[in-house]
Amino acid sequence: MMELGAGIELATAAFPQLFLPLACMANVVKNVAAVTSTSTRTPIYKAYAKGENIGDVTAKGESVGNIADLLGTGMSILMSKRNPSLVASFAVLSCGYLLSSYQEVRSVVLNTLNTARFTVAVDSFIKTGHVPSLKEGNLEETIFNPPWRHQPVAIGSRFGEAFQEPASFVATRPLFEDERYIVTYNPAKDKVYALLKDQAKQDDILKAAFHAHVLLHFINASHANLKARKRMNSDQGSYHYVNPNPLNMDFLAHIEESCKIVTSSYGVFKRKAREQGWIMSDSLLNPGRARLCGVAPVI
Repeated sequence: MMELGAGIELATAAFPQLFLPLACMANVVKNVAAVTSTSTRTPIYKAYAKGENIGDVTAKGESVGNIADLLGTGMSILMSKRNPSLVASFAVLSCGYLLSSYQEVRSVVLNTLNTARFTVAVDSFIKTGHVPSLKEGNLEETIFNPPWRHQPVAIGSRFGEAFQEPASFVATRPLFEDERYIVTYNPAKDKVYALLKDQAKQDDILKAAFHAHVLLHFINASHANLKARKRMNSDQGSYHYVNPNPLNMDFLAHIEESCKIVTSSYGVFKRKAREQGWIMSDSLLNPGRARLCGVAPVI
């Protein structure tokens, strides 16, 4: 955002008649970027801190930033003497700044399992039986997640989002009588939903998220097998009927299988995650506020 603000400032030279609105817009964008950088800088410094030396790390970080600013000012003075292209210089330096910022974020090793790192940890555990180390989990995390990107798992969803019809809920509910959540797959939206009961605590939310990713693994495997079967039938000239409008209950077998896996493996996953130094919290997974009332587990 800081580079966007600088770009808008640069545009004032090309549109002098719009100087005031462009300058105001640039200041707003740069101020938002400054506030954002202040809030994100703290966890970066905290990740590098050992014990109670957060003050030392912060001082060194700010010192490095000031040195970089001074070096950049000196370089800009030297470059200005050669009268280079303003747009080309800005583009090159902005790309260098963005690349450096990206590498800075990539180098930070956080020990908390947010949604992206939780997905990496669970996927690795399902496929290999091992939870990745802090460094591996952070390296495999997807940093850029545009809002329009399809999210295959939703935690704390509403009933109407998860189930296509009441019959699917009636068929799925008995599988989760002893749990404080219900997990299902909505084929119309191609998404796994975890519905939380009103008694759900932190560990129940974490278990629901783990269960949702296990079910997603079964669903993805089923889709891959279906595509392979379609390709094989197409090559052989045969035809295999596929229901064009599947319902939640059509995936009941996968849900049952996921329940068995979660019962035997969730405790193992938590233990291995702690051994690797991961810290799990339901707030980091951003669960929705919707809760199922009157669906109590069997005690």
